[in-house]
Amino acid sequence: MIPDKAIFREYDIRGIAGESITEEVVERIGKAYGTMIAEGGGAEVSVGYDCRKSSPAFRDALCEGITSTGVNVVDIGMATTPMVYFSTFTAGVDGGVMVTASHNPSEYNGLKMCVGQNSLFGEGIQKIRKSVEEGKFKTGRGRKRQLDIIESYLEFFERNLHIEPGIKVATDGGNGTAGIACPEILRRFGCEVHELYMDPDGDFPNHHPDPTVEENLSDIKKKIVEAGLDVGLAFDGDADRIGIVDEQGNSMSGDMLLLIYSLDLLETNPGATIIGDVKCSGNLFSKIREAGGNPIMWKTGHSVIKDKMKKEGAELGGEMSGHIFFKNRFFGYDDALYAGLRFLEILSKTGKKASELLTGLPKTFATPEIRIDCPDEIKFQVTEAVKKKLGEQNEVIDIDGVRVEYPDGWGLLRASNTQPALVLRFEAQTESRLAEIRETVEKTLKETISEIG
Repeated sequence: MIPDKAIFREYDIRGIAGESITEEVVERIGKAYGTMIAEGGGAEVSVGYDCRKSSPAFRDALCEGITSTGVNVVDIGMATTPMVYFSTFTAGVDGGVMVTASHNPSEYNGLKMCVGQNSLFGEGIQKIRKSVEEGKFKTGRGRKRQLDIIESYLEFFERNLHIEPGIKVATDGGNGTAGIACPEILRRFGCEVHELYMDPDGDFPNHHPDPTVEENLSDIKKKIVEAGLDVGLAFDGDADRIGIVDEQGNSMSGDMLLLIYSLDLLETNPGATIIGDVKCSGNLFSKIREAGGNPIMWKTGHSVIKDKMKKEGAELGGEMSGHIFFKNRFFGYDDALYAGLRFLEILSKTGKKASELLTGLPKTFATPEIRIDCPDEIKFQVTEAVKKKLGEQNEVIDIDGVRVEYPDGWGLLRASNTQPALVLRFEAQTESRLAEIRETVEKTLKETISEIG
């Protein structure tokens, strides 16, 4: 059986449930993954699943495939992706798999995989694909057991974080799996909790569980302002990405959240290395440097950021998309609930309002992410050609697409690793300069697409 190659993406496996990804496909992926674990000397892995309608059946098929290779499964039940990661550090397993399609619409599903404590990505996922196609799997009789991990997960937070009681918090889970743990831990810390859409529902009846899209934050913003709350925490479908809204109802971008965490971290860890992706503001890197930190710009993608953090010994990392990775006092992976609690800890420690945490930051003007449809077959070719043209007269950073650097701003073009699309973002010191930089890059892009396409 040859599954659709398109489901094997850069950071995970993902497709439309019942079409490009079926129970049969998931079982074979389980066999390939179990074979990989066994060949690496592993004996047991954890499995969790999100609240999508197709997830329980996919979990069953996955476990069937894994145990057929002789590898044991620890079933942690409905969970967040960070809970699966947590199990790889605390439950003595040799890897973990989460059945989820993250923030994608309800008809999608997929798998995020770890070997040991490392996320599988890039070549590792393609190795799984080749194994599925070849069908040469180990055979054996693995066992399956249940493990309720939520209590040990919450107890870890209680032991390792200090939040003064009384903070008034709105939460929006987007009907993803954040609801199985978030309200409980906030109440244990003495917060006044105002819940929105925290009951898991795989149809996502209220809005897509993606806190980077402004319209998905409209209800939590309204709740904060109307009820006079201190802060809002919003989560994506599998709770590995955070969105935070201040007491005035303004959303805080992922790079500015990373800067808040960085400045707090550097007070106790001078010289710490901090990783930000290529979409982050120039203010992030300059302010970390001014505060005595060592900022590194790196490729976009939760798996590649985690990998880079390990190689650089970084204490913290983050992306515009809301993935925040704490090695400091944590395990180095992205957990939106932990990131939200760290934010509350900063509010508690400083006594400041959320909107006051970055006062004095130089004013810049920036676009959100701009996505342009572009076929997978040519998107990297287009990016490379634009880089060549713009690099003739400008300084460019080419670790992930092309980021054109100017004295007063920058423009980014990169190929999406998850969609047939190009991603652009721009920042400058003035609105007029922002428009000029954008016009330059988009004009070059348009010319290049017409030449290639």
